[in-house]
Amino acid sequence: MENDIVELKYALDTFYFLMSGVLVMWMAAGFSMLEAGLVRSKNTTEILTKNVALYAIACCMYMVMGYSIMYGGTANLIMPDGWFGNSIANATTAEVLASGGDTYYAGASDFFFQVVFVATAMSIVSGAVAERMKLWAFLAFAVVMTGFIYPVQGVWSWGGGFLSETVGYSDYAGSGIVHLCGATAALSGVLFLGPRKGKYNSDGKVNAIPGANMPLAAIGMFILWMGWFGFNGGSELAVSSVESSNNVASVFVNTNAAAAGGLLAALGLAQLLYGKADLTMAVNGALAGLVAITADPLSATGGMATLIGAVGGIIVVLSVKFFDSIQIDDPVGAISVHGVVGLWGLVAVTINSDVTVLAQLTGAAVIFVWTFATSSIVWYLLKLSMGVRVSDEQEYEGVDVSECGIVAYPEFDSK
Repeated sequence: MENDIVELKYALDTFYFLMSGVLVMWMAAGFSMLEAGLVRSKNTTEILTKNVALYAIACCMYMVMGYSIMYGGTANLIMPDGWFGNSIANATTAEVLASGGDTYYAGASDFFFQVVFVATAMSIVSGAVAERMKLWAFLAFAVVMTGFIYPVQGVWSWGGGFLSETVGYSDYAGSGIVHLCGATAALSGVLFLGPRKGKYNSDGKVNAIPGANMPLAAIGMFILWMGWFGFNGGSELAVSSVESSNNVASVFVNTNAAAAGGLLAALGLAQLLYGKADLTMAVNGALAGLVAITADPLSATGGMATLIGAVGGIIVVLSVKFFDSIQIDDPVGAISVHGVVGLWGLVAVTINSDVTVLAQLTGAAVIFVWTFATSSIVWYLLKLSMGVRVSDEQEYEGVDVSECGIVAYPEFDSK
């Protein structure tokens, strides 16, 4: 009877872990819809192609080497143990019984949950470099990002590395490890690419380039909001005890509250600054709230989570405005949402815990420096070898035609 209970505990936790991974995988659809809505119609097919392809690349590269680097140590980066999944071994019945059912997070279930996280980090890059980047240069970068850059900084925190064990850095579900990392790689890419043609005038004036489909952008936001329950809730790793199930419930409440706070704060600030209820700012405000609470969605009360999310919503509006003022062109606001607000999320951990600000800032600095330096090397090599930006003519025509050969809305094509 006791063994049956242990096996049931293992089965329940494993199922919860896998279904949380499914929710995070669904975030790939959210990024696809969000970005498809916020780019111009002539660039829609290419942004969708990037999103579906980067997910597949992330799955393959994390299987080949990323998972082994992140959770098998970095002693041998050239030929890590467990290539092609050899290290992804499920627990045996004897191991499950000996552990009391606590081996659910090892093996294939853990790999699946982790691989959808690395795909999320790469999805952040996609929107920031939209509308002017070569498809295959982007996909080449995705190979290195998901197979090497992300896993190496990941092991320093989630793999028992020096950030978590020595520095005292804390990041429950990845405000820094996932979001800041992805945004930093995006920032490096944007600097190499430069802004879209017509975005900025020589006198410093910023020209709005509206997205083609606001319904898609709103749908994308809600898909991401929904997927975030798996992103944060799954990071509890279990649900089979009273403590873990209560923790999951608190994480869900706080995640939802932060998103709501972020949306309303961003919408209100946009009204004050621009005199209009800007939907794009509202969408990014919700995402900013989600990013802000991700570093610690467990410790806060619902009210505190709402405030943390609201601060994130305010930050993202001001950050988008700032990046435009220095002519760093990010079509979807990804650097602001995931990078600047990701940093706020790490600092916000100190509000409800004994983690120090110094530890959080040290972790953020390490992640930023590593990701920016390695990403810049890769972007530079790609620029030298195959080029990273399409021609002015291709950009004017739209990258759907030049990169993919088909347009997203052929019935509206004037040609």
